[in-house]
Amino acid sequence: MTGMKERKMDRQGILRLIETLSQKKIDMAGKDFLLTWEKSRDEIEATFLVADIMRAMRENNISPKVWDSGIAVSNFRDNSTRTRFSFASACNLLGLYVQDLDEGKSQIAHGETVRETASMISFLSEAIGIRDDMYLGEGDKYQREVAKSLDEGVAAGVLPARPTIVNLQSDIDHPTQSMADFLHLVHYFGGLDKLKGKKIAMTWAYSPSYGKPLSVPQGIIGLASRFGMDISLAYPEGYDLIPDVVARSDKQAKASGGRLTVTHSMDEAFRDADIVYPKSWAPYDVMLKRVPLLHAGDQSGLKELEKTALANNARFKDWECTEQKMKLTRDGKALYMHCLPADITDVSCIAGEVAASVFDRYRNDTYREASYKPYIIAAMIVLGKFGGTAAILRHLVERNGIREQN
Repeated sequence: MTGMKERKMDRQGILRLIETLSQKKIDMAGKDFLLTWEKSRDEIEATFLVADIMRAMRENNISPKVWDSGIAVSNFRDNSTRTRFSFASACNLLGLYVQDLDEGKSQIAHGETVRETASMISFLSEAIGIRDDMYLGEGDKYQREVAKSLDEGVAAGVLPARPTIVNLQSDIDHPTQSMADFLHLVHYFGGLDKLKGKKIAMTWAYSPSYGKPLSVPQGIIGLASRFGMDISLAYPEGYDLIPDVVARSDKQAKASGGRLTVTHSMDEAFRDADIVYPKSWAPYDVMLKRVPLLHAGDQSGLKELEKTALANNARFKDWECTEQKMKLTRDGKALYMHCLPADITDVSCIAGEVAASVFDRYRNDTYREASYKPYIIAAMIVLGKFGGTAAILRHLVERNGIREQN
C-alpha cells in the first residue's frame, strides 16, 4: 500500500529544487512558525521545498549545516516521542546543540516570568521549539507571549539576535505534524498539484482515553483546505472542534476550489475517500471544562470529568477504522494516515481507533509519514532565521561539505 517508489535525487535535482525555491515570494525571515494559516501559499510551498532539499542533501552526503555553533531550546510542556526526537534531529542537522528546558528544574517553578525565562534562554539561541497543547485557549497564547518577550529583548539590545519559534503543537494547531503529513501526500501522489480534488476523511475515532488535543484534526483541515481538497470532517454529535478553526477552513476550502463537509457518520466520510485519517480527540466543551480544573489542581473534579467523558466515548466504539470501513473508500485502497501512536484494537488496547490488520498493512506508510517531520522542522527554522534561503542552500551544495566521512 505505497505510492510510486521514488528515485534518489542527484545533485542536479537538488539545484533544480533550489531554483524553484528562489522563485517563491516569501517573507518568513525574522518570523515564527505558529499556525499554517498565517503563512501564504508560497510560504507553505517553500517550506516543503526546503524540507525536500535538506533531505536530498543528506541522502547525497552533503552537509546541510548552516551553523557551526549555537543552541536550540526544546520546551515540551507535554509528553512527546516523535516530535521531540524530530526537533532534536532537525537542529543537529543544522549544526545546533539542543538544550531541554525542564520547567520543573528551572526557576519557572519558583515564579520566574515568561518574559524573564525567554530572555535567559535566548542569549546564544537560534531556535526555540515549544509544545503546549494541554490547556485550551492557552498554548498558542503562551507561544505568542514568548515571542513578544523576544521582540522586546531584541529591541532593548539585551538579545543580540531573535531566535525563531517553532510551534511543536499548541491547543490550536500542530503545524510540524500537518506539514509532514502533507509532504508525505505530495510524494505519495506525485505532486502538490495532485492533491486538488482528492477526498480526505478526517474522522474522530474511539479511544479508551479522553483528553487528546484538538490540534491534529484542526491542523489537517486547516492545511488540506489550502489545496483544493474535498474534506469530510466526521465526528459523533457533541465532539466539535474549535468553531473558528472550522469556519476558517471552510472559507479556505471554498477559496482554493475544494470543499469542507461536516458529517456525523464515519461511513459517509470514508465513502470514496482517497485518504483516511481516523484520530481520536476530546470534545471542545470537555477541553474547556478541563482548564479551570487543571489550574486548580482539582484531582477529584478531573477524575469525575474523565469518568463522564469516557462513558460518553464508550457509546461510539463502532467509530473504528476497520477492514469493512476501508472497503468503502475509493477502490477499497485509500491511504491510511495517523500521527502516531495509534490506539490499535487488541494490540495497544482492547478497543481502539484502528483494527490491527489495517494498521499492520499501512504501518510502513505511517512511518514514512513521520519521517518527513525532522526536515519540515529544519525548514521552518532556516526560513525563519534567514532571508535568501535559496542562495544559502545553493552555497552549501556547491561547497560540497561532506556530512559523513567514509
